[in-house]
Amino acid sequence: MIHRYFPHTQADIDAMLARCGVNSLDELNADVPEDLRLKHPYNLPAEMSEHEVREYFSKLEKECEPLVCFAGAGFYDHYTPSVVTALASRSEFVTAYTPYQPEISQGTLQYIFEYQTMMAELTGLPVSNASMYDGTTAVAEAMMMTVAAARKRNRVLVSATILPAYRSVIDTYAHFHGIEIETIPEKDGSTDFAALDLLLASGDVAGVIIATPNCHGILENLTGVADKCHAAKALLVISSPASALGAIRNPGEWGADIAAGEAQSLGMPLSFGGPYLGYMCCTKALMRKLPGRIVGATEDARGRRVFVLTLQAREQHIRRDKATSNICSNQGLMALYAAIYLSTVGSEGLKEVNRAGCDGAHYLAARLEAEGVAKQRYPSAPYLNEMELEVEFDAQAFINYAAEAGVLAGVATSPSTLLVAVTEKRSRAEIDRLVELFVSFSKASKS
Repeated sequence: MIHRYFPHTQADIDAMLARCGVNSLDELNADVPEDLRLKHPYNLPAEMSEHEVREYFSKLEKECEPLVCFAGAGFYDHYTPSVVTALASRSEFVTAYTPYQPEISQGTLQYIFEYQTMMAELTGLPVSNASMYDGTTAVAEAMMMTVAAARKRNRVLVSATILPAYRSVIDTYAHFHGIEIETIPEKDGSTDFAALDLLLASGDVAGVIIATPNCHGILENLTGVADKCHAAKALLVISSPASALGAIRNPGEWGADIAAGEAQSLGMPLSFGGPYLGYMCCTKALMRKLPGRIVGATEDARGRRVFVLTLQAREQHIRRDKATSNICSNQGLMALYAAIYLSTVGSEGLKEVNRAGCDGAHYLAARLEAEGVAKQRYPSAPYLNEMELEVEFDAQAFINYAAEAGVLAGVATSPSTLLVAVTEKRSRAEIDRLVELFVSFSKASKS
């Protein structure tokens, strides 16, 4: 089969086959079971002109009805200032790739440096990388860092209140690296720190991973947790949505060794699942264990401020067999998004974003409670802009019902519980509309 758009000519293919010591592509693929081989042309539609392609996607766009989003669970519908997409779409950013040659990559290196600087300020930890694929892989890589730093310890404790998606990826990474994962149970929606004390007492723990806000939306009180971990010679990893760090105590203030999580909330639209951005910051002591790139500022021979990749010995393109991680090509474009967003909104703007979401969430909770259609699962627990609700009807059925009315009502965490998030984009009228849907569905479910 000749592939029209592959760059190899038949002569190229014949030369490579000869080099491999085989006579045909079929012979080269002989190890692939016969029943798994494609025996017919690809089922692709006919070619279209540029105009036809635009018409086709315009039609698809009209069939997609955007929903008013109250879903969260780690990924949030925040506003993206127009300057973010405008600047990030410039060709010099879109086409930039790997900044291995600093003399021709100063622009790329500078925005990565600025991103790292702002993430270090946001997390309260002195060193940031650039960057990870998403929050799940960032936390999983943080788990591996704790083991690499501990050397002979191979056990990591993970709070039961971390997001399920994060736990799933942690378990996958741990399985293939021979790391033992043990769950810290939860109590009243938060990490059970008495249980943590008992687990740390064994003396073989490399790291502890805790989230705040957690999977229930609760802001966990982590006072003294870092001291407990360090007394047991374990590292503490704290995971938070990046935007929330503009309003709550950051990992550095809690005494964490590593901060890792999802930075999608810093100006990145939901986009049907990505691309997103994983952030990771750490103490100076762990800098050489940090995966991804680190950009530093220095001076050239003329005394001018310039930017370079630093500690490259950690990178797989330098010492592949000793690389700390398989991540080399960073999420550069998404790091640029975050850098522009943070530069645009600033610290006060980030506080305002969180204040608006917090006010909206508490208003929603009060309205639902007053209508008697839902109540908070953990009413005494503090939360920012997301809370878990208990309902007397099927949660997923309600989500489907609300979607028909143009509203994404949240994420079902069980048949009778619903995780609902409010961001600065949600107006008072939209929140009232969600309450109306709760009321009407509740009445219909009882009739």
